[in-house]
Amino acid sequence: MVSKFALVLASAVVCVPGTAVAAAADPVPTVMAALGDSISAGFNACGWYLACTSRSWSAGDDPGVNSHYLRMLAIGPSVKGHNLNLAVAGSTSADLAVQAERAVAAKAGYVTILIGAQDACASSESKMTPVATYRARIDRAFALLSPAGTKIFAASIPDIKRLWRIGKDNVVAKSFWALGRICPTMLAHAGSTAKKDQARRDRVRERVQDYNAEMAQACAAYGPGCRSDGGAVFSYPFTLDHISKWDFFHPNADGQRALAQATFKLGFPWDPDTLTREPLAVAP
Repeated sequence: MVSKFALVLASAVVCVPGTAVAAAADPVPTVMAALGDSISAGFNACGWYLACTSRSWSAGDDPGVNSHYLRMLAIGPSVKGHNLNLAVAGSTSADLAVQAERAVAAKAGYVTILIGAQDACASSESKMTPVATYRARIDRAFALLSPAGTKIFAASIPDIKRLWRIGKDNVVAKSFWALGRICPTMLAHAGSTAKKDQARRDRVRERVQDYNAEMAQACAAYGPGCRSDGGAVFSYPFTLDHISKWDFFHPNADGQRALAQATFKLGFPWDPDTLTREPLAVAP
């Protein structure tokens, strides 16, 4: 049976413009903003349990990351100095509407949204955000952004089961996960091969996939003013080299750079050179 996520992903990939159809370039907005959680806030990308907004894949200004903001700045200088990071570490989908309101108040013409990891990384499976609730919250945020004509880039949530898979044999990673109670729905009992733990991890991964499917559908409903990444972030084959050694959970500077590179090319054609779309990376 083809999953709901697979159908939405296929649809999103088909809808991404290719080189055969030239889309008109949009003017670079004068204000852009990052919405979301600790990933977009650059948490632990430069120090011990710190938000490092300069290294955000979205609105950061660190040349080593080469964020959406810096790539847009290279195309149009009007956005210079108007890169807002409204993402907050620990945020769930429940916090997105407030961030959207702040973006509208700041007259942001473009926002990136990456939200949902904390909805899945609850203290227990029963406390994960229901899929319908997640979608309603996304729709609410989009409804706030729509009247202003704000363009949206909707990124998928990373595959946190892949994080478990690449880190489960690393003693230091497992220690951080256990002591910090980091994403217990997925990372608790990381070394266990018991069927109940394997089944739990699969259910949490499925929940993330469901969130991603709803985000892609909400983006499609928003219309041409929204671009979905088509599952590129979820499918990205990241390694421990992309993960902060402060917690073995958040992207480090290399991880933030990989996020920026993988997503910007799937966004709006601010310039004709960005019309080329590369195939999505598929995790092994």
